[in-house]
Amino acid sequence: MKPLIGITAGRYINPSTKKRDLLGLAETYVQAVLNQGGLPIILPMGIPENELLGIFERLDGMVLSGGGDIDPTLYGQTIGSKLMAMDRDRDKVEIKLTQMAVEDDKPFLAICRGMQVLNVAMGGTMHQDIPTTLPDADLHSYFEGYPRDHIAHQVKIEEDSKLAQILGSPIVATNSLHHQACLDIGDNLEITAFAPDGVIEGIELPDHPFAVGVQWHPECIQEQPEMRQLFTALVEACNK
Repeated sequence: MKPLIGITAGRYINPSTKKRDLLGLAETYVQAVLNQGGLPIILPMGIPENELLGIFERLDGMVLSGGGDIDPTLYGQTIGSKLMAMDRDRDKVEIKLTQMAVEDDKPFLAICRGMQVLNVAMGGTMHQDIPTTLPDADLHSYFEGYPRDHIAHQVKIEEDSKLAQILGSPIVATNSLHHQACLDIGDNLEITAFAPDGVIEGIELPDHPFAVGVQWHPECIQEQPEMRQLFTALVEACNK
């Protein structure tokens, strides 16, 4: 049977109610998993922890999707003025799912916000806004006025990392849809990729079967063989 891979959903503003009561996910995540042989299922927010555990136990693997910013109080910082679309319930659910996946050796791919969730779940911290705390950094927030497959910069992959083995290339061209970045790296995590300006673009747990985080959005650039291979490798890990 094909592996069942859960993909976390986000909450969005409902134009009818003006409240953040819509659950949603870009179809590109679903298609990227489906095209590489997995069975995608969208994971809801706002459910009790015991029900979340019941869903988690049925999964063969996960994708932690992109979205809004994580509540800075969860990593020991005060809330700054540049934060976007915080959702404390989503933070709670995704951090719990990540910690369970780490403890149970369940494969997961963490994308953009998902990579940041992985870092925070392991005790790491964040740059809340790259232009504010890293004023010499390049632009990374190509999420307004640009297509999601816009290639923004190259990323250098660290040798001997799982990410390097998956991608098969020391340098890849990526899109860039984030205004935050990892600062202090969480326990047992290793940095696996950097942008040309030094911003961290990849992290992973080296002793885990598959716990890989990337700061870009590979689901949006599936025309690149390297980006398809990320999902192929996830599905293969789930099959094991």
